[in-house]
Amino acid sequence: MAAAGPCMARAQFSDMARYVATALLEPHRPLLAHLVVTRYCNLDCTYCNEFDKVSKPIAAEVLLARVDRLAELGTRVLTLTGGEPLTNPAHEAVIAHARSRGMIVTTITNGFLMTRERIEAMNAAGLNALQISIDGVEPDEVSKKTLKSLRGKLQLLADHAEFAVNINSVLGISEERTQDAIEVAEVARGHGFSHTVGVMHDDSGSLAPLSPTQRAVYARLMHEGGIPHRFNYWTFQRNLMDGRPNRWRCRAGGRYLYICEDGLVHYCSQRRGAPAIPLEIYSRDDVAREYATVKACAPFCTVSCVHQASFADNWRAQPRQDGPAQLVA
Repeated sequence: MAAAGPCMARAQFSDMARYVATALLEPHRPLLAHLVVTRYCNLDCTYCNEFDKVSKPIAAEVLLARVDRLAELGTRVLTLTGGEPLTNPAHEAVIAHARSRGMIVTTITNGFLMTRERIEAMNAAGLNALQISIDGVEPDEVSKKTLKSLRGKLQLLADHAEFAVNINSVLGISEERTQDAIEVAEVARGHGFSHTVGVMHDDSGSLAPLSPTQRAVYARLMHEGGIPHRFNYWTFQRNLMDGRPNRWRCRAGGRYLYICEDGLVHYCSQRRGAPAIPLEIYSRDDVAREYATVKACAPFCTVSCVHQASFADNWRAQPRQDGPAQLVA
């Protein structure tokens, strides 16, 4: 399982202006790519299916070549992910290289390896934004990503980070952790960070059911964070909570690319195996084909990064997934 949460980076005005222009004028160009820099993670959260304990970091030269290929395809936003990206010593070199190729760059980390030196290295590399998911207040057998474990790391970020920081709470892990999400949000805002809230999805990408209490906390946090106004995200999630499909145009493989540790392009982390083409030979023709391909999983998809990258094209022509709920700006 994994958590679905908002994932677009805040960026400089010029970067975002180029992003918007690309979204409007160049439909066959990736807006967002997730690049796995290692499958290894220093933690072992029991709900996550996106890590292992044995993989070696992907070599710097391999990652830099993948960044170059993404740049050649015209990718606007690059997110480094894992596993735990900070376990790869090439992490900052990849950021700097992607920035030199004109991309907005973000990273997703559990925060445990954060030090002042590492933050300053990310500042120097030009990182735009960083996200940490915090699952509760006290660590347990499910997750160590908690306020008790990470308060010192959050203070380091508040004191030294020159990039935007987002804290993402996760609902659906357990009923006991539900109220923790409110405290996590308050701590995030107290440090001057943005806060988002995600909902658990299973390894097929389907939304985990939420209890009435979890739904109430979710609604409160979405309102307080202003998230309903971003990409109509609340409508998207609320339909799924109610068992209703969303009607939207999924552009995975076109606007959004997920590049696994083996360098293959997939629709997303939960749909490995399609199209599963090596990035080194992934072409504009592949982008155009997958942009126009209807994905049967789309009506009940919870992978918000795909939805957000596809949103700019929701007004364009077919294909379109059927369902009673139209997502509009």
